[in-house]
Amino acid sequence: MSGERLYRRIKGKVLIFLCTFLCVPFAGRAQKSPYDGLSNNLGNLSRLSNAQSFSISPENLTGEKGKGGMAVQGTGANAARELGQGWKVNPQIVIAPGQTLTLGEIDGPGAIEHIWMTPTGNWRFSILRMYWDGERNPSVEVPVGDFFAMGWGKYAQISSLAVCVNPGSGFNSYWLMPFRMRAKLTLQNIDSKPMTIYYQIDYTKTQIPADMAYFHAQFRRVNPVPYKQVYTILDGVQGKGQYVGTYLAWDTNHQGWWGEGEIKFYIDGDREFPTINGTGTEDYFNGSYDFVNPETKKYQPFTSPYSGLVQAIDPGPYQAPHRFGLYRWHIPDPIRFNSDLRVTIQDLGWQSGGRYLPLTDDISSVAFWYQTEPHQPFPPLPDKDHLKN
Repeated sequence: MSGERLYRRIKGKVLIFLCTFLCVPFAGRAQKSPYDGLSNNLGNLSRLSNAQSFSISPENLTGEKGKGGMAVQGTGANAARELGQGWKVNPQIVIAPGQTLTLGEIDGPGAIEHIWMTPTGNWRFSILRMYWDGERNPSVEVPVGDFFAMGWGKYAQISSLAVCVNPGSGFNSYWLMPFRMRAKLTLQNIDSKPMTIYYQIDYTKTQIPADMAYFHAQFRRVNPVPYKQVYTILDGVQGKGQYVGTYLAWDTNHQGWWGEGEIKFYIDGDREFPTINGTGTEDYFNGSYDFVNPETKKYQPFTSPYSGLVQAIDPGPYQAPHRFGLYRWHIPDPIRFNSDLRVTIQDLGWQSGGRYLPLTDDISSVAFWYQTEPHQPFPPLPDKDHLKN
């Protein structure tokens, strides 16, 4: 046997040895890693895990195992008087003016997987807050309507992956909200009238991977946007994370087209110029050419898994200009950052001579993102007079 052939045989055996004794153990360890039960989809629903399922509602305010439907007094007690315990005795809660209701407190580790609710009253006057792992400043602070992309207080159907709004006012969130020690959700009624809330918080108790960040959502409003200034959707974020969604409630204080402005993402030290720069408002929300239906020549609302013009409210004759509700979820394309993030959008239209026109519209927004904790405190919410539509 020649020296070259002998060398090839020895080399081949060495490679087999390395694959057998090095590669296989690593593969085995990967396969033995238990599934945590999170991030479910059609492709992994058959996988079993040690995760446990729980749910908080007015019929089980603690979410404890075997404690649902035990109420003997509640908002439905009169209707259930002939049926008794277990027959829808306490399906909803009335929140008095000025009261903050604790919707749920959960010991971790675990993750909220779904929230359903149907609040009455003025949706801008019910403030939803969420706190993770005992923090003092909320990671979520948003009027309940805007959190579910219903900033104008009027129902419109949404059929998206992250948020669904169903008849008649069924608000659903499917954002995954992990926590390690504790989760707390509250709803504050700042209205002068009582409001009623039916709700359910579906969650799992399971181990949370070390690389899983915390969910955040922040509301802002500027009315009007100062002339020749941009609207800031999010600023002051410090830490590592990824931006996952935008909701805008846009009230045009002018006639004509309003959505020529560009969205900009300033990432990890960007100052004057951003790393990600859009080409127009309707472009960012995955539409085109003013969201106008070419057949009807009118605005065409739409809802899709990742984006939508969910509302184009025509006020009618002698009323204020149009109001719009738009969402964009960055689910397959999150905007990743390592140290800081700022997000802005221009308020821009057209004027004579083919020139851009800086506008002064009324814009409200909700920014959705995940990041490491601790997070920076949010700017104060507008007061009641500046929240109302």
